[in-house]
Amino acid sequence: METKVAYFISDAHLGVNPPGSIEDREESLVHFLKGMIGGASHLFIVGDLFEFWYEYRHYVARGHMPLYRVLGDLVDSGTEVHYLTGNHDFALGDFFSKELGVQVHRTYVAKNIQGHDIYLMHGDGVAKADKGYRAARKLIDAKWAQFLFRQIHPDLGMDIATFVGRNSRKAGKDRVIDIFSYLDAAAERMRDNHCDICVHGHHHIPGIWENAEGKVVSPGQWLFHLNYAKLENGEISVVPFQK
Repeated sequence: METKVAYFISDAHLGVNPPGSIEDREESLVHFLKGMIGGASHLFIVGDLFEFWYEYRHYVARGHMPLYRVLGDLVDSGTEVHYLTGNHDFALGDFFSKELGVQVHRTYVAKNIQGHDIYLMHGDGVAKADKGYRAARKLIDAKWAQFLFRQIHPDLGMDIATFVGRNSRKAGKDRVIDIFSYLDAAAERMRDNHCDICVHGHHHIPGIWENAEGKVVSPGQWLFHLNYAKLENGEISVVPFQK
């Protein structure tokens, strides 16, 4: 019997098209997900699927309907779909879990798949240099802050969020990423949770790094390049998407 494949994607930042990004990447993602139906045991969305997500009680962003449908189809086909929140889509409500059957995780998830114990996180806030971000995250996660934002009309809220995101991306485009800080954080979590694979996103750099615990894997991004990771027959790899 053929073993089904577990897939991992991260950092698509759907909803914006910054200079140099792949404009039709959402359509490519939907095509990719459709191809998984019947052959995927798991799909892990490792954060920042959207550039911004804020869920009102009665409304969701309407521009992603094909994506919602295919995620629901994957769940209906028997695929476990897991969605870890990132620093851009931290305000997920119950839409994905209640309406689509997607399992949502706020911090991390650990799963045993194909003989591997896998620890998954988005990766925001784990780097030593992220002290400022960790403080800001506590503020934006506060219930009172989210209540105040909910009073803003959804169209205006999205405009504000994309403006902030666009300018923060410009400010951070020349930032040097300390990859070793992420690798150290991954190794610590692997030891604490007795896992031999850690999958995370956030820094957008695709790759697989070895450590004393096992392997640290970053699927990369689905923004300026289209990459994903897959676990097949017990072997994990990072793969460029091709139609």
